[in-house]
Amino acid sequence: MDKPDHATPAPDTIASWVRDARRRTLELIGDLDDEQLLGPSLATLNPLLWEVGHVGWFQERWVLRQANRQPPLRPDADALYDSAAVAHDTRWSLPLPARKQTLRYLERVEERVLERLANGPCPEEIYFTLLSVFHEDMHTEAFTYTRQTLGYPAPHLSGPVPLASAGAPWVGDVPVPGGTYALGAGQGGSFVFDNEKWLHPVALRPFAIARAPVTQAEFAAFADDGGYGRRELWDAAGWAWRESAAAEHPVYWRRDAGDWLRRDFDCWVSLEPHRPVVHVNWHEAEAYCRWAGRRLPTEAEWEAAACGPAVPGERKRRFPWGHGALTADHANLDGLYGGCVGVAGYAAGDSPCGCRQLTGNVWEWTADDFGPYPGFVPDPYKEYSVPWFGDHKVLRGGCWATRGRLLRNTWRNFYKPDRRDVFAGFRTCAP
Repeated sequence: MDKPDHATPAPDTIASWVRDARRRTLELIGDLDDEQLLGPSLATLNPLLWEVGHVGWFQERWVLRQANRQPPLRPDADALYDSAAVAHDTRWSLPLPARKQTLRYLERVEERVLERLANGPCPEEIYFTLLSVFHEDMHTEAFTYTRQTLGYPAPHLSGPVPLASAGAPWVGDVPVPGGTYALGAGQGGSFVFDNEKWLHPVALRPFAIARAPVTQAEFAAFADDGGYGRRELWDAAGWAWRESAAAEHPVYWRRDAGDWLRRDFDCWVSLEPHRPVVHVNWHEAEAYCRWAGRRLPTEAEWEAAACGPAVPGERKRRFPWGHGALTADHANLDGLYGGCVGVAGYAAGDSPCGCRQLTGNVWEWTADDFGPYPGFVPDPYKEYSVPWFGDHKVLRGGCWATRGRLLRNTWRNFYKPDRRDVFAGFRTCAP
């Protein structure tokens, strides 16, 4: 058994996370009117009013009803907010409670959860409270990209704004030696999701991986070279997507007097050449790689670059820099900067092989389909991973809007390969 890499937080720490996650939820919707909280019906998004209620329902469902056997606070909550039972395209037409009633529901749930944490919670309560916090964290990231998708103003969040990194390139590859690497999370540590379980050896050949993600300037060169119109750069599925989407450039880019602009929430800004490209999907990343004579890393390669080789008797690295706490010096996370920063920033977060920004800034597409590790057993929240095996791709590392408490080197995100609304970019490997 691998040594545990992180202790379960104390109840008072978890209580502070409950309050913090809820504060972030409220900040991300507080300036929006009722029409904006509903928004248009889109396949990739939820109506924010429904999604906020769902966050409260999920916490009640698992912490109060599952772990504490309490009756529902709302008799209609399951019919309104159970994402496994309520079809996506019906969520705009449900008899949703108004904003005031929705927020009061969240408040009542939070009060009862905090009461349980203050009165000697059992291990089951700890587990499900952590699950609910991390679930809310994932939804607040979704609230953020929903605001981007719909062209709402950038959110204003409470907290210190980190310093921007220098606008500079960070080019070149770093070698990663071949050998046996440990993929996945070790047993006996703090909370991990079922798709991270459990640690198992993988054999890798030597490879070289980019020191930094692909930048906007590098991706603009692909677009300027006609990359979106060159059939030989796209596989069949990618070309079918490109034609159906009529894609000729990244989704939030446009030309203005020969220069590229990008839409940042409700504003158009000049393209920052040394920031990572973001809002590109897996098909776009693959086409770029073919154009550049490169390839996407497998997720095992990505994790090997983040952790380094397994060392007998030593713990696997929790973060690229080791086991030290994640700080604002290591990565662009938690949404406070308001967007991506240049790829040369955050040297303190470098991995053993010399990769930069494997944590934060942009999610990174990998080559692999999302699937179970050997011996996979679903956790109690069975809908988290199992429904998405097979037709989603794995992303790693987190983005600028991801909450830092979610992340570790073994964290696996997953989206369909045509999604480009999320804060995703990529880095490449030598062929």
